Order: sequence, then C-alpha cells, then structure tokens
Amino acid sequence: MTYSIGEVSRMYHMPPSTLRFYEQEGILINVTKDERGQRVYTQEHLNRLGTICCFKETGMTIAQLKAFFIYEEDEESHIDEMIQLLQERKESVSEQIEVLSRDYEHVLRKLYFYSEVRSSIQKGEKRPDWDQYRDRTFPEKDFRI
Repeated sequence: MTYSIGEVSRMYHMPPSTLRFYEQEGILINVTKDERGQRVYTQEHLNRLGTICCFKETGMTIAQLKAFFIYEEDEESHIDEMIQLLQERKESVSEQIEVLSRDYEHVLRKLYFYSEVRSSIQKGEKRPDWDQYRDRTFPEKDFRI
C-alpha cells in the first residue's frame, strides 16, 4: 500500500512542508516519486514517521533524530550511543512528567479553590482562604462551568 503526501499529512496532522523538511534533513529517507513527480510513501515511511513524531514529542532535536537514525543503520557499532541517546530522552521525559504532574496538581488546587469561591459567592458566604488550599492534594473530579 502506498500513500500520497496529502494522505500522510492528514494521518500525522502535519503540513506537507514538514514532510518535505524531514526529507531534506535526511530523517525521512528513500521517498520515491511516481510518474507525475508526486511523492510516494510506504508503510516503512509511516513507521519511521511514528518514531519521528514520538521522539519529537519528547523534545528530541532534528540533530538528535539524525544521529539516532545513523546509529540505527549500524546498530552493532553504535549500540552504546543509541542507548545513551535514549537514556537521555528517558530522563528528560521523566523530568517533564514530574513537572507536568506538579502543574496538574496546582491546576486541581485552583479548580477546587475557585469552585469553592463560586459556591461562596452564590450562597453569600465568606470566601475561602487560598492558604487552606495551597499545599493540599485533591482528587480529580468533573468540574462544571
């Protein structure tokens, strides 16, 4: 099965210019063209794009992607470099998760706090004090506007 640039663009939610850029940078390789000069993508391209998208989401740079794919071409000679690069990504993603988790907890605290503020306004009661919420942990709940 083959795919056009438009189809791949829609599948991966990226503009065709990004696909062409990945080709120019050498991280999306062996893209052929049909008799009309249109790019033809295969399942192998989709597999590589899946890896590219995943690694880009983790913050991997184009230079790091290039290095990874070069290493991958000769795994035996570059296995230590591959593992090192992936270990660095793992640590970076772990840090991102910790930051997001802390930020998520803060958003939950604010949601609880402002839900209570709204409730106090509606009931004509004294507004809550943020200090009572600052360091607390709250369960996730469905807030309705």
